Amino acid sequence: MNKKCVVIGLLGVHLDQPRKSRDRWATWRPTVAICQQEDLIVDRFELIVERRYSKLANQVIQDIETVSPETSVRAHPITLKDPWDLEEVYAGLHQFSREYTFDTDAEDYLIHITTGTHVAQICLFLLTESRHLPGRLIQTSPPPGRGRSKQAEAASVQGTFQIIDLDLSRYDELAKRFRQEHDEARSILKRGIETKDESFNALIDRIEKVTLATKAPILMSGPTGAGKTQLAKLIYELKHSRRQVSGPFVEVNCATIRGEQAMSALFGHTKGAFTGANSARAGLLKSADEGMLFLDEIGELGLDEQAMLLRAIEEKEFTPVGSDQSTHSDFQLIAGTNRDLMAEVSAGKFREDLLARINLWSFRLPGLSERRADIDPNLDYELQQFTRNNGQKITISKEARKAFLDFAMDPATPWNANFRDLNAAVTRMGTLAEGGRITIDLVAEEIVRLRSSWQTTDARGDDDVLTSCLDESQIAQLDHFDRVQLAEVIRVCRQSRSLSQAGRTLFAVSRKAKAKPNDADRLRKYLQRFGLSWDELL
Repeated sequence: MNKKCVVIGLLGVHLDQPRKSRDRWATWRPTVAICQQEDLIVDRFELIVERRYSKLANQVIQDIETVSPETSVRAHPITLKDPWDLEEVYAGLHQFSREYTFDTDAEDYLIHITTGTHVAQICLFLLTESRHLPGRLIQTSPPPGRGRSKQAEAASVQGTFQIIDLDLSRYDELAKRFRQEHDEARSILKRGIETKDESFNALIDRIEKVTLATKAPILMSGPTGAGKTQLAKLIYELKHSRRQVSGPFVEVNCATIRGEQAMSALFGHTKGAFTGANSARAGLLKSADEGMLFLDEIGELGLDEQAMLLRAIEEKEFTPVGSDQSTHSDFQLIAGTNRDLMAEVSAGKFREDLLARINLWSFRLPGLSERRADIDPNLDYELQQFTRNNGQKITISKEARKAFLDFAMDPATPWNANFRDLNAAVTRMGTLAEGGRITIDLVAEEIVRLRSSWQTTDARGDDDVLTSCLDESQIAQLDHFDRVQLAEVIRVCRQSRSLSQAGRTLFAVSRKAKAKPNDADRLRKYLQRFGLSWDELL
């Protein structure tokens, strides 16, 4: 299907105005001339008009209808006190871009930058470059050797046009606008939370840059509860706000689908493809067409599903179960995992070619225990969310807040489930808060509850942690004290980016008494007692 051609442009107060009414057909007028081009069929012209020039706009609209009956024209009035004021002009055109309904699947947009003041032309460029106006730039020119003051036959005054790409980065005074767009994108990805952790903020900056620059797959790793699903949704929200995706956000937890069910859920099936297939099913990959597909815990997919997914990513086609015809779907993929996929490849559980395809942009999300500086602003965020979800404003007393943050920021506090633990804690305290105020007694009660739940989880998981590094005979020789301690050391190591970071976490108190603490060396020697090394734990 051929797309319609839509031109968006400003009424030229001077260029579109002939000196005399009877001369208008012998004068080059860019807004009319763009609809006279033999090799450019304009289906619709969106004409942005300053309200005080409505009479001129009506005349131009009538003339376009005369020379190009197939072109429909829609006028969009705006009010500009000073058309040379950068802030005012940008605000007016930005408002137009927000209110206009674009359909990039059915229409191609050309942004006309010949008319209007130079300030207006710069603003149109910026809005096009940032994808607020999702189109290409077009510039028109008068016939060679002719100008507005020279007369010619009507057939020869249409001039020429050129689709162009300008570089206006030299306009330093507009850098503030770019920073504002960046800050808005960053805020979306952080849910408006004023995070303080420098490494996390740097991570978000990189994700924002990649998100707006490419449709390539993104791989997010990190512990359960670190916020991979939330971040995937925020990436979609950012891309959707910039009109880089038009389809839906489709989320799949691969751990919940297995075998033939996984094939059918992901790729769809035909009617009668297997027992119980009473009707055809499109599949989740098809549902994500023109949108975003988030495959959480992608490491849980079987090898057959991985092979079909690889084809869908590379060729944008796949074959539903029971069908002999391919289905097309163009989606951006975000994959999440809490596994080491490289280790899974070595074990034969994950396809190396698929990992290579989705690992172009890879980001590791740190757990809450690695972002203790951000617990304070996230506590405020969770209180706001509780208020929004329950319709009851919840506050926390100064003493209660200090007690909770002292506990939360203690290096010994594990936060096993990361942000899920924090959300659950605030939800419980908010529910029990009499008069909508969390007291120090409620905080103390919640701390006991959290510690108890972590101890229960740790007791069940200690043996699993140890058996991943030691054999049964080695474990049997350990005292219960050493088992518990070693299991926790291994957990901290696996949550840390380096040996030094793990050492700082484990020796956070005792290291203060040392003039030159060497946390990495202390931890290395501790692991050697059990015949272990840093590399063996990863």
